[in-house]
Amino acid sequence: MVDKVAHNTLELTKIAVVAALYVAVTLLIAPLSYGAIQLRLAEGFNHLAVFNKRYIIALTIGCALANIVSPLGIIDIIFGSLGTLVMTSLSYFIAKRFKSVAARLMTSTIICTLMTFSVALELMVVNKLPFWPTYGTVALGEFVSLLIGAVVIYVVQKRVALSD
Repeated sequence: MVDKVAHNTLELTKIAVVAALYVAVTLLIAPLSYGAIQLRLAEGFNHLAVFNKRYIIALTIGCALANIVSPLGIIDIIFGSLGTLVMTSLSYFIAKRFKSVAARLMTSTIICTLMTFSVALELMVVNKLPFWPTYGTVALGEFVSLLIGAVVIYVVQKRVALSD
């Protein structure tokens, strides 16, 4: 019983730390983290989902909390968080097919970049921005954030067991 409680406490702690890191990094560069031209560096943490499904929850919570200050308001809290839930879930299930960490990170990069259509759709509906140019700029920012995140996560996973 004690082992189960300790395990659950450790799991919740890992979720809380990643969610908090996501919020902190997003808010640290808040002007760049929102809008049609964005560089949300916290999206680099999305790669954690390929190591353990707990990070799907952590990233979704972190995104929801970070989106509290989003110019898109409640729409971004709901739909931005759902987008994160879907993209990290897809990354988790598809990346399980690969043994190589590099292949898993590349899979996550591709999926999360393509899935930014949901952000472009939000911006189109709320701010009346054109979909395709907005998708292009949001996807580019996502891709850059994910590339940086992939390098960081690749280095970290050599020293920290992210799957545990």
